[in-house]
Amino acid sequence: MATVYLICGKLCCGKSTYAKQLKEAHKAVVLSADEIMLAVFGLYAGEKHDEYAANVQTYLFEKSLELIQADVNVVLDWGFWTKAARRVAKAFYRSRNIECELHYLDISDAVWQARINQRNQSVMADKTTAYIVDSALAAKFEAQFESPAKDEVDIWVSG
Repeated sequence: MATVYLICGKLCCGKSTYAKQLKEAHKAVVLSADEIMLAVFGLYAGEKHDEYAANVQTYLFEKSLELIQADVNVVLDWGFWTKAARRVAKAFYRSRNIECELHYLDISDAVWQARINQRNQSVMADKTTAYIVDSALAAKFEAQFESPAKDEVDIWVSG
């Protein structure tokens, strides 16, 4: 039976890089909400961004079931910022008897700020397609993010 890997962490903490590592290590498919959002809406989905992102995540949960039924491991790369989001994801898979692991990428505030700056520079230089993390987005994120408790996490990655 295939396994689902949930990647939890702050914006710009290295989730997508880590997801690629899991992809290689476990012959998995990465399902990224940001990848779809950027492909469909570009950098600016406007006021409906959160609604669209929730719809994309719902779609990806369902799409992941097709892959799992084909015995393909799945990496969900979209942050799982709240305890409720983590609980819903785990319940979704466990209720279907699908193995599910939560991997948390834990970084210091200093490393986080450096990565935000690096990403923003790369986006502005057209070296990558990603969201700019301005002060408003960082503040929104900090207001929403709930660090997971040790008992929620299967693999704790410090960086």
